[in-house]
Amino acid sequence: MTNSANETKTTVVTAPEIVCGGCASSIKKALGGVAGVSDVAVDVTTKKVTVNHDESVSREKIADALDRAGYSVAS
Repeated sequence: MTNSANETKTTVVTAPEIVCGGCASSIKKALGGVAGVSDVAVDVTTKKVTVNHDESVSREKIADALDRAGYSVAS
């Protein structure tokens, strides 16, 4: 497996509705189901979601997955 074919990218978004560890678990589950996402970290204190993914995953795709899970993305 070569890394040059699928470069890993990192996208950080803010989701104001994050208030607890349960929110973090829901977000990890929702984004973990998106093809191309390799890792998700949620910081409840800062309300930031850090997503490691390949180049096929756009910020819009991340925002859509969060929206379906009930969390909006601040612009």
